Amino acid sequence: MARAVAGELPGGRISAFGARRGSIGAILVINLDRQPRRLRRTMRELGRFRTRDGASLASLARRFPAVDARDGRAVAATADVDPTYPLGHQLHVQPSARLEECFGDGEPIRMTRQEVAVARSHIEVWKTVARGPHDNVLILEDDVWFRPGAAKAVDRGWRAAWERCRSDGGPRLLYLSYSDADGSAERADVCDAVFRPLRGLWFLSGYVLSREGAAMLLRAMPVIGPVDMWLNFRFQELGALALTEPAILQRADGGSDNAHSILPYLARAGIVDGRLTPLPARVRAPPLMAWTACGEREGLAMALSMLGLRVRAFDGDEPAIQAGELPGLLDAFDALVDAPLADCALSAAVGWSELRFVVDETATGQPGAAVSSLPPGRTVVLPSPMPDAGAWEPICSLLGIEPPAQAFPVGPPRCWRMFRDDRGGSTNLIEPARRQLPTDESPWAMPPGIGWPLPPPVGRSVSGGSECLVHAPMTAATPLFPASVETFPGNLAVFARDGLINSEDGVRLVLGKEGAGDRPYRSGAFASARLHGHGRFEAEVMVARGSGLVTGFFLHRAFPRQEIDVEITGDDTRVMLANVYFNPGDDGAAMEFGYRGSPCRIDLGFDAASDFHRYAIEWRPGRIAWLVDERIVHDRVSWDPTPIPHLPMRLHGNLWAPRSGDLAGRIDEGALPATAMFRNVSIWS
Repeated sequence: MARAVAGELPGGRISAFGARRGSIGAILVINLDRQPRRLRRTMRELGRFRTRDGASLASLARRFPAVDARDGRAVAATADVDPTYPLGHQLHVQPSARLEECFGDGEPIRMTRQEVAVARSHIEVWKTVARGPHDNVLILEDDVWFRPGAAKAVDRGWRAAWERCRSDGGPRLLYLSYSDADGSAERADVCDAVFRPLRGLWFLSGYVLSREGAAMLLRAMPVIGPVDMWLNFRFQELGALALTEPAILQRADGGSDNAHSILPYLARAGIVDGRLTPLPARVRAPPLMAWTACGEREGLAMALSMLGLRVRAFDGDEPAIQAGELPGLLDAFDALVDAPLADCALSAAVGWSELRFVVDETATGQPGAAVSSLPPGRTVVLPSPMPDAGAWEPICSLLGIEPPAQAFPVGPPRCWRMFRDDRGGSTNLIEPARRQLPTDESPWAMPPGIGWPLPPPVGRSVSGGSECLVHAPMTAATPLFPASVETFPGNLAVFARDGLINSEDGVRLVLGKEGAGDRPYRSGAFASARLHGHGRFEAEVMVARGSGLVTGFFLHRAFPRQEIDVEITGDDTRVMLANVYFNPGDDGAAMEFGYRGSPCRIDLGFDAASDFHRYAIEWRPGRIAWLVDERIVHDRVSWDPTPIPHLPMRLHGNLWAPRSGDLAGRIDEGALPATAMFRNVSIWS
C-alpha cells in the first residue's frame, strides 16, 4: 500500500532544500552495498520533489555506505559504541511498569550486531556532516517514503524551527520521521508545525542535522545502546525539535533483517506475544567436507551448524569411510567434519563435482597432509588461528550463501562430542517414528527412524551427581529459586509472585483467572538464581489436573535457545512429555528457533496428579537421561534426533496454559484455580 501511494502521488516543491544560507543543502542516504534496489527506490522517491530553485531533490542526494552487521570487522569492539545498556534507558524512552517489574531498570541488555551496525552507520554519517561543507543535511535510511502533504509539512516545520532557533544559527536536530513510543512521548512548546520532544521518539529514518549538531553528538559519544534510544538523552542539549506529525514514513513493503535487543524482554514480560522465529530450511548449499587441526575446541563444526547445515563430526578413531558410504552420509548430513576417509573415498570425493572442501592450514590428518590433491576451485584453506573478524567470508563464498550476522564461534570442547552421530546402527532417516510426536523440521533435528524413541538402556547406571550444589525444600521462599514473573510466547498465563504459595508440603503453583489482556490467566513459576552446566536436576512434583494445563520442570536458556523438558499435561496425567530444543552457537548467539522441539510421550504407569513423584534430568556431554522415581524412562544421545545442548541453563518449574489446544486440550475454566506442587528441588554436579 505504501509503495503504491508513494509512486502515484505527485511530489511538489520543498523550499527548505537548496543552496541558500539557512536551507537544507544535502541529503545522505544510508544504504547497504547489498541493497542496491532499495537505493534506487529511495532516489526515485526523492526525484518526485523539487528544491526552492527547481532542482530535483535527488540531485542533492548521495549514497552513504552503511555498516553491515554481517561484516565482523565492521561491528567489532569500538570506542564509538558501548553495546551494553541498562533496561532503564529503554524505560526512559518508553515507560513500562510490567517490564520494570520483571527485570528491574538495572538489567543489562546487549545490543544485537544489527543494532551496533545501525549505530556505527549513523555515527559515520555524523562525522561526514561535521566536517562537510553544508550547514544542514537530511539523513535518510533507505526504506522511506514521503507521505501525502509532506512538502508543505516540511516547509512549515523548517520555518517554525528556524524561528525558534534563530539565535542558535538554526535548528541543530529536526525529526522529519519518527515513531511515538506507544503514544507516550513527552512534548513541550507544541505548535501546529513542530514541538520540542523531551523523550519518547523511536527511529532515525529521516532527520535534519546541522554541522554543529553533528559535532555535539560526536563529543557526547560513546553511543550507549541502540542509537535512536541514545538520542533521546541528547534532546535537551541539542534543543531537538520534531514535526508535529511525521512527514517521512518507513515503507511497509521494504522488509528488514534488523534484530532488536529489547524484543525478547518484551516477549518474556508478556508485553508482546513474540512469535517464534520461523524455522529455517536446510540451506541449499553444496555438500561439504572439512578437516581441522583437531584442537581443544570445535569452532568450525559449530560455525557450519550456525549456517544452517546439518553437521556430523568425527573423532578420528572411527573406521575409515569407504567410497560407497559417502553418498548415504552426505544425504543425511550437509557437512562432514574430520571424517576419516579411505583412499578410495578421498578419490571419490575429489571426483564429486558438487562437493566442496574446507581445510585448516594446520590440519595434519588426511587430507591435511595432501591439500594439493584437492581441487583448488572447490577448496578453501583457512588460516590458523581464525581471525576474529572476517572469518565467515571464505566459507560462505565457497558455499554461495550469505554470512550470518553472528560472531564466528569458539565452539565447545572437543571432548563433549558435539555433532557426533551416536544413534547406533539405524540408517532409516525418513520413516516417521511410531511413538514420536511432530518434530521441528530444521537443520538441527534429524528425522528419527522407525522405532524411535529407543527403549531406555537396560541396566545403565546413573551417577546421581557427585556433589549437591543446590537443595531447596521449597517450604519457604528461597533466593536459590526465586519466583519468576516472566512469561513466553504461546502462554495464556502471566506469571506473578503471588502465584507461588509456600507451605509445609512444598510450593504451590496456582493458576487462576486473574490475568489481563490477551493473557486471561495468572499463575506461578520459579527459576534457579543462576545458570548451571552439565549435572543432574531433580524435584518431587505433583502435577496439576485439568484440560488445557501443563506442569513443566525443565532447563532453559536464550541466545541461543536450548532446552531440556519434562512436561505433563493436565488432560492426560499418566503420560510424560520429554523434549529437547537445540540451537547452535556460543553464548550470546541470536539463534532462537524452535516451535515443537523434538518431543516424545512416555507412559508413566501411574497418575502423576495423585501424589508426589521424583523427576530427574541427567544432562551430560553427549547424553541426556530422564528418570522417574530413580528409573530411566528415556535416553538420548547426539543426533537422537538433535545434538545435545551444551551451554549453561537455568532450572525452571511452572504451571501454564497453552494458547493452542493441540498440546493439552482447551482449558476448562470451571476447574480453576488449579494447583501443581514442587518440593525438594536439587541440582547435582
